[in-house]
Amino acid sequence: MRQIIISVLGILIIGGGFLGMKRMASKEKPEPEKVQKSTPVVFSEIVKNQDLPITISASGNLEARDRVELYSEVQGIFEYSAKSYKPGVVYTEGSVLIQLNSDEHKSNLRAQKSSLYNQIVGLLPDLKFDYPKSYEQWQTYITAFNIEGRLQKLPEALSENEKLFIAGKNIISTWYNVKNLEERLSKYTIHAPYDGILIEANIDKGVLVRSGQKLGEFINPNIYELEVAVNSSYANLLKVGNAVTLHNVQRTKTWNGKVNRLNSLIDPNTQTIQAYIRVNGSGLREGMYLEAVLDAKKEKNTYEIDRQLMVDNNKVFILDQNKLKIIPVETVHFTDTKAIIRGLADGTEIVNKALPGAYDGMKVRRYSE
Repeated sequence: MRQIIISVLGILIIGGGFLGMKRMASKEKPEPEKVQKSTPVVFSEIVKNQDLPITISASGNLEARDRVELYSEVQGIFEYSAKSYKPGVVYTEGSVLIQLNSDEHKSNLRAQKSSLYNQIVGLLPDLKFDYPKSYEQWQTYITAFNIEGRLQKLPEALSENEKLFIAGKNIISTWYNVKNLEERLSKYTIHAPYDGILIEANIDKGVLVRSGQKLGEFINPNIYELEVAVNSSYANLLKVGNAVTLHNVQRTKTWNGKVNRLNSLIDPNTQTIQAYIRVNGSGLREGMYLEAVLDAKKEKNTYEIDRQLMVDNNKVFILDQNKLKIIPVETVHFTDTKAIIRGLADGTEIVNKALPGAYDGMKVRRYSE
């Protein structure tokens, strides 16, 4: 009896499982959900053409416009300066930068002046008898003769014979020799040519300075020039007097300058020309690195966009009834990040942010706040 019950239960379980599987299989499978395709969003702006300036960016290091490299033309001991002869010291115009000991040269000059004085004195008796009209002016010259003072110009000869007579007495050649020594004496002292600052000092007081030795550098810290290399393709845009905006690397300070000079020579290696920008103002220093933006000229009826929005450098995307449309434009000027174009009508809705995978006729929707 027990075996019969177990057999019947087994048959019922198997049968129930078979019926359940069949019922589940007979149920209809749900249809897969359709994936909704999203429409890309684009950012746009309305075109309004203007007269835009063409700007050229360049950079370089500041240099003082007025600069003097100090060299010695004579030999002597450095004995005096109006101030401490050190880099960074400021001198006023005319003050003594360097004075070398010139005692030996002064003695030689006095000896030569005395010789000239004696020659002229010995000449006076002959002049009194042979050229009485000239005697008085030579007498006046020798009376005013000062061995310690500046050598005065010789009196003018009143006739050709007198001129030959004076030359024959070796007066003229002696005078020029003395004048040469006098001019050389002035080279023992170097004066500041303008208000400025010493930026390099190669000697100290008490040292022996030799002829031809570099002594230092002196600059005017009030006026600077920035030399920049500009692509030769912009040469026709640059003019002397063009306004320039300059700023430091951090863009925390700004100065205004002007194109002061243009070099007409094109560097054959870099195909650039040199432009020299004059600038002055507080905060400028010799050797400072500056970036310059030169206003070359204005282009009429143009529009500025990000350079990355350009397609093949001569096309852009516009928005036309929720579709992208690619149209050709005239490229007027490129900078590193911007492009100035012409050919878009006022009121055109241009895409102002790049859309990856964009193509002509692509359906899009305008971004709205």
